[in-house]
Amino acid sequence: MKYKDYYAIMGLERTASPEDIKKTYRKLARKFHPDVSKEANAEERFKEVQEAYETLKDPEKRAAYDQLGRHPEGQEFRPPPDWGAGFAPGGFGQGAPFEDIDLADLFAGLRGGHRARSPNGPIPGQDFEAGVRITLEQAYRGAEIDLDLAAPEMDDNGFLRRVPHHLKVRIPKGVADGTKLRVPGKGGKGINGGRAGDLYLDIEVAEHAVFRADGQDLYLDLPLAPWEAALGASVEVPTPAGRISLKVPAGTRAGQQFRVAGRGMARPDGKAGDLYAIAHIAVPTVLNERQRALMKELAESSTFNPRAHLEGSVL
Repeated sequence: MKYKDYYAIMGLERTASPEDIKKTYRKLARKFHPDVSKEANAEERFKEVQEAYETLKDPEKRAAYDQLGRHPEGQEFRPPPDWGAGFAPGGFGQGAPFEDIDLADLFAGLRGGHRARSPNGPIPGQDFEAGVRITLEQAYRGAEIDLDLAAPEMDDNGFLRRVPHHLKVRIPKGVADGTKLRVPGKGGKGINGGRAGDLYLDIEVAEHAVFRADGQDLYLDLPLAPWEAALGASVEVPTPAGRISLKVPAGTRAGQQFRVAGRGMARPDGKAGDLYAIAHIAVPTVLNERQRALMKELAESSTFNPRAHLEGSVL
């Protein structure tokens, strides 16, 4: 069989911690997922990363992989004669020689390390993991999305095959970016009556033109005219649930935040996060003669110095 350097595929050191492996996988899965990636070889790289992660995330599979030692990528090699002794059958076929086994198939068949397992005993199905990119609107309201997965499954002869799966998955409202959702029983099918595996969805919430999400809170930039900031005003502000009227106090400064309670994303406790409107002073770029005259009059009569704090600030 040909050797694959799973650590190199994921850009990891062989001493990487389980947390580093998980974090790196999520980053690479988002980068190369065929539905969102613009990389030329995205689908191939995505499959390589998935294959590497399936082995390295499992402590016993990883330990068995490390026992194979280091080999140049793509080099033909043969595991030691007694390397697979005691492993559960089902992934290799009956008496299949190592040369006929793909490295991914080899480790897909390893369950429970070197502990012997009855060939007729139930074997749980494999857990699947997939990246899902949704809009902020879908995250806010919840959504039912269609997923098409080509997932590995063992056939009745114990060989690994890629089987297409079409699933409808419900995304709960209020889901945050980076959330991992578990869908029970939607992974690989079990063998000999074993339970089906689970499907884990890594949620990525796409950027929105107006709102920025931070957990369950939302932020937006609120442009204010100079006179609105100086004199105070009542302005309309968009929220995911509709527009509201927000009272801006006199003397509002750029960068000042206004909190609107309960207008953010849903929380697990049934309540909602908050919406924060951040004030920005917008200056008109086109003035007619009357407006220009008023601005000049204000400039001549005002004693306000916005740079007073800079006076004498020399090194």
